[in-house]
Amino acid sequence: MSAAHGHEHSPGHHHHHGHHHGHGDEGHGHHHHGSHGHHDHTAGASARSLTIALGLTGSVLAIELAGAFLYNSLALLSDAAHMLTDVAALGIALMAVRIGGKAPDDKRTFGYKRLEILAAAFNALLLFAAAAYVLMEAIGRFRTPEPVAATGMLAVAVLGLIINLVSMRVLVAGRGESMAVKGAYLEVWSDAIGSVGVILGALLIRVTGKAWIDPVVAIGIALWVLPRTWALLSDTINVLLEGVPKGLDLAEIRQAISDLSGVCDVHDLHVWSMAISDVNGSVHIAIIEEANGEDVRLAVAELLERRFGIGHATIQIERDPCGVAARPHR
Repeated sequence: MSAAHGHEHSPGHHHHHGHHHGHGDEGHGHHHHGSHGHHDHTAGASARSLTIALGLTGSVLAIELAGAFLYNSLALLSDAAHMLTDVAALGIALMAVRIGGKAPDDKRTFGYKRLEILAAAFNALLLFAAAAYVLMEAIGRFRTPEPVAATGMLAVAVLGLIINLVSMRVLVAGRGESMAVKGAYLEVWSDAIGSVGVILGALLIRVTGKAWIDPVVAIGIALWVLPRTWALLSDTINVLLEGVPKGLDLAEIRQAISDLSGVCDVHDLHVWSMAISDVNGSVHIAIIEEANGEDVRLAVAELLERRFGIGHATIQIERDPCGVAARPHR
């Protein structure tokens, strides 16, 4: 990836270039807390903690996959699938911090924030595929139960849980700083719960000797991940379709602009986002004869920023006669 061109060594440092502050890129989206200085040193810290967590989770994934085949446990396989999505989520978070922070250039005028969304959509599809596979396998196993080595399964799950808890400790420090780290923290947290499920299943199999407990736990984990996957996919699809970001109501924005003095018509209103957090908008506004276009434009920009958190607004002022007949864009 193009991140290698000297951007690699310090993800934090390239926020410093003056031009970046000019259009208020980072500070304004309503998810970004704090001042610029605050943002700069955390990017390096986020990248570091995410990299450590990625290494840890990756090792759990490898251990669980090996264990699933060695001990013939579907529950471990299901948990490993869950882990795989975690590794992907951590990779996406890391990418968001590393590449998403790259300044826009003449080829990518919005920068690289969308990469995070594309990766998240891919991650969600991967999860659906994994869940489907686990469900198919589980159905097969109910018909013809297969023996499971519960002791090995238990050992692997306990090891997985311990490593998960370590990576939670690593992430908990940076949780408040970045959306990416917060997402990663939640993923690892949900993983820990998955491991607990496998541990309980393994203990039950040891006590009762019933092998069907394994596919039951597997299905439980797969189904438990699905609603989160669906939410992830629908959020990313909304962003890719340039949909109105969650929590914003277009009719309300249109009404708020119309209510400003001097505005007689609002059309071509678009609100969309490049990534989950930063919101862009564009709008055409017809004003009455007496109004001052620049004043109206500033009032609209201020309203969008203050009330709706739309930091990047392109506002076109038109002096159309405000009759109903002269509204071609309706």
